Amino acid sequence: MDYSDKELLELFKTNSSYAFNLLVRKYQKQIYWHVRRIVIVHDDANDIVQNTFIKVWENLKNFREESKLYTWLYQIATNESINFLKKKRTKFFIPIIDVESELSQKLEDNNCFSGNQIQLKLQKAILKLPEKQRIIFNMRYFDELPYEKISEILGTTVGGLKASYHHAVKKIEKFVIEN
Repeated sequence: MDYSDKELLELFKTNSSYAFNLLVRKYQKQIYWHVRRIVIVHDDANDIVQNTFIKVWENLKNFREESKLYTWLYQIATNESINFLKKKRTKFFIPIIDVESELSQKLEDNNCFSGNQIQLKLQKAILKLPEKQRIIFNMRYFDELPYEKISEILGTTVGGLKASYHHAVKKIEKFVIEN
């Protein structure tokens, strides 16, 4: 049976472990791919997804349903991904440009990447974007989230998101043409 978020939250009150397992099963794949597009490396994405669901487990009893469960999960996963990249930069004293170059190189070396050259070029172009634009682009283009939902997740205005997405698309087009 496929439970709605509301049903999962109700079930969590009486059988937390079972409800949590259902929640993980329902959202794990979507959250994984969201995180993977941000951090590129499979093992890093797995670690971040695991950390995300640990935080969800620890805080689900306090979830006030002011936003949708899906939105809340995305917020946690996005923040975990951003924090991971920040820690990576700080730990190795790497400027952001070098981190993106490193991720781009890992993308090329990645055995898990099954895309063709056009997809590889697109991923490299996305990695050239500033972090926030990259996340917005991924959420809008790959996850097909409406601006309103992205606005809830990132805590920014719809107008700002549309502008960021537009700039990201223009930068990607330019990269694809020039490379």
